[in-house]
Amino acid sequence: MPAGAPRPGAAAVPGAPRQTGPERRTLVVGRGISVQGSVQDAERLVVEGTVESSMIQASELQVTHGGVFRGGVEVEDAELAGTIDGTLTVNGSLTIRSTGRLIGKVKCRRLQVEDGGQITGQLEMITDGAPARPTASEAAKAEPAAGEGSSEAP
Repeated sequence: MPAGAPRPGAAAVPGAPRQTGPERRTLVVGRGISVQGSVQDAERLVVEGTVESSMIQASELQVTHGGVFRGGVEVEDAELAGTIDGTLTVNGSLTIRSTGRLIGKVKCRRLQVEDGGQITGQLEMITDGAPARPTASEAAKAEPAAGEGSSEAP
């Protein structure tokens, strides 16, 4: 039967549920669901509801329209259509959609903000090969030492 033929072929396809090598470990927090605490070993976090956590590390973060993330997160790439309130570090690309709101502190290497997207707080760009910019007090201490060899007595 033609209907039976595709089934055996489909079972042999590498997309069978048992094969998880190419698949990413994904945690989806659905609409109307609230999660508090830590998340471990998730490669991809999709927030449609509310997540509160002190620090999460993942490869990818997606906060959908209506989703809320409160706390700290460090990821490779992030897409924001909902709200993040806290600290966000993105070592790759951060995309803030037109409905996205970021409140707090963000560090990222690449940034794209659609018309209507909002950032309220502190923004720092990560540059290749350079550590984060020193604070004003650290810079003030470093300049005299670099500018004049022995300006201070021991």
